[in-house]
Amino acid sequence: MKSKTNLLEQLNPLPHFSKSTVYQLGKQLELEDSTVDTYISRFLKHKEIYRLKNGLYVSADSYNRNKGDVSYSFYLANIIRTPSYVSSWAALQYYNLTTEVIRSVTSVTLKVTRNYQTRAGNFAYQSISKDFFSDYSLMKGTFDFFIASPSKALFDALYFRTRQFRGFSLQKITGLVEELRIDIDEMDKEEQKRFNAMIKKVLS
Repeated sequence: MKSKTNLLEQLNPLPHFSKSTVYQLGKQLELEDSTVDTYISRFLKHKEIYRLKNGLYVSADSYNRNKGDVSYSFYLANIIRTPSYVSSWAALQYYNLTTEVIRSVTSVTLKVTRNYQTRAGNFAYQSISKDFFSDYSLMKGTFDFFIASPSKALFDALYFRTRQFRGFSLQKITGLVEELRIDIDEMDKEEQKRFNAMIKKVLS
C-alpha cells in the first residue's frame, strides 16, 4: 500500500492530471498499468481524486487548496473542454457587471454544447460558430485562463439568451440588458462601444 500512498502524494500538487500522467508516475514506482487502474478506482471511491471528465482528474487536496481562487475554476473550465474561453454570466460576474448568483462556470466553445457536473464544480459550455469565437484573451496569474472581454461576455450572454438575436431589434436588446440587471454603465466606455458595434453588425 506504500506505492498507493506514494502515487497519491505525487498527484496532490498537480492542478489537474490525465490518466496517462498517472500511468507515467506509476511506471516510476514500478507499477503495472492494471495496478494503477485499481488505485485510480480506489482514489475515486474514497474521494481522494475527483473526475472532471473521462480520463481527466483533479486531486481533492489540490481542489481544496485552490477552490477559493476563481482563477482555478476558470483554469479548469479551459482544460475540461478545448478550445473554449470563459464568457457569458461567469465572465460578467468576474467583471462585476452582474450580481446574479452563478452556479456554473459558463464558457463558449467551438464544440457541441455540453455540461459537466463534477465534485470540483459545474461547467457549462455553449457552442458558437467560428465567426463569433473571438474577443477573448489570456489572463495571467496563479492559474492562467482564457476569458472573453467584458463586451464579448455581454454579447455572448445575450446571443444565447435570444437564440442568436432572432427577431430582436436594438431597442429590445437594450431593454433586455436592463431586465437582466446587467450594469452596463460599469463597463468601460470603449468596451461599451465595442459591444454596440458587435450588436449592430449582427443585426445588419
